[in-house]
This record gives sequence, C-alpha cells and structure tokens, in this order.
Amino acid sequence: MPKTFCVVGHDARQQAAARVLRRAGYGVTAADNAAAADYILLPMSQGRVSDEVARALQGAGQGTLILAGRPGMPVRMAAREAGLPLIDYFLRPELECLNAVPTAEGCLELLLRLRERTIWESGFLVLGYGRVGRAVARRLVLLGGRVTVAARSPEQRANARCAGCRAAPLTALPTLLPSFDAVINTIPAPVLPRALLQQLPGGALIIDLASLPGGTDFAAAEELGLHAEHALALPGRCAPQTAGALIAQTVLAILEERDPDERSTAP
Repeated sequence: MPKTFCVVGHDARQQAAARVLRRAGYGVTAADNAAAADYILLPMSQGRVSDEVARALQGAGQGTLILAGRPGMPVRMAAREAGLPLIDYFLRPELECLNAVPTAEGCLELLLRLRERTIWESGFLVLGYGRVGRAVARRLVLLGGRVTVAARSPEQRANARCAGCRAAPLTALPTLLPSFDAVINTIPAPVLPRALLQQLPGGALIIDLASLPGGTDFAAAEELGLHAEHALALPGRCAPQTAGALIAQTVLAILEERDPDERSTAP
C-alpha cells in the first residue's frame, strides 16, 4: 500500500512538491487529514506554528516523520511536544547547492528590474563566494558583467579568479566600494555596516541574499540614500515550480536512505 504525505501549505512551491510526490507514487493529503499520513512536509522557513501546522501536528499519529526546511524554534518545540521526529531537509548539501540556482536567477531579475542599465559591461561587487556567491558571479560573467568578488578565504578568491572574476579580500572593501553602484552580498554576517556603506556612491543598489538578519545595516542604507533590498526566499518567489520540485526530490532521497526499499517510482 502506498505511503502518504500530508503536505502543509498551499503556495506554488508546496503544490509543486506535492505533484512530484504524487508522480513518485505517494498519496498526498492536507493538514486536516494528517492522521492518515506517514510523513508531514512543512514549507520552508516556518518561523511560527501556524494554525495549519498546528492542526497537522495535533492530528498526526505517533512516529509520523516531519520534514521541514529551516524550521524555527517554535516549530521544533511543537514537534518535540507532540513526540514527532523532525528532519531539516535544507541541511542536505545537494539542496543547498541546487537551490543556489533559482536564488541566482532571482537576483538577476532584481538587478534588471531595479537598475536602468544592462548587466553587460556593468561592474558588480559580489561579497562571498560560497554556493550562492558562485552561482551569482558565474551568471553575471556569462552575461558580460565585470565582476569583482570579495571573500575572506584565499581559496575562494583563487576560485573566483579561475572563473573569470577579479578577487580581493574583505579587508579591501573600503577602497573597493566607491567604484561600484551594484553590490550583492551573500555573507550572513555584518559585512556592510554604516562606515562601509558611506563609501558607496549615492543611489547605489545593494541586494542582500544572506539569511536573516542579513549582512547590511538596512537602516543606515536608507538614511544614506542607498537602495538596499533584503532578497529573502527568492526560489519560492521567483521559481516556485523548480523550488518545490527540488524539495520533493531531496525528501525522497532522505526517505530512500532511511529505508532502501522505499524507492521512488517517478521517471
């Protein structure tokens, strides 16, 4: 008998995940029918216990496995109180890697929409060269942008140079920033405080892709007349079909590792 997922949430990303799970041979039900589910799939970045999440947890049978992406402490506590095991699917390296693609494409969309110039022959400063920084820098280079990467690690700077970017240490930001009117931050640390933001030209655009609280002093940026966007959850906003499919594929891989007999029937 096929096992069943209770898919919580009705946004496009969760709907896309549900379609992939159905194609893989699983039943899919809603939060009100969690008692019939073997697994509960929660949306990404659930910081609070919504009414729908609460119904699913309260209705679930003992041992029902919860699969969540970056769940907040309230969700973790609620699962613990309900005696339900929880796995954070976003900790999987393959999902972090693949999720960088829609994040980078969403960043390009913001650059094209919020600026009045082409990416081609424009200068960009990318802070950090992890998965997201690499994905962003690579696409900017392919579109003809002139990309400089600022990173702490010598290895990351070397990789950036090998990929056709200029590279500099983060300590060089005071001298780099005056030359750029477009900065993309991927570092989840306070790398753009007021003192450094003051070095940017007036009206410069900052797109901060780092997780909360980001790496930019947003209040200072506003006071200085800079346009700073904290662009969170871009995969779900810009490419929900792809983002949902990636989540479902990752969840299926997790289940197969837990039980090799539980193999997807999806093509």
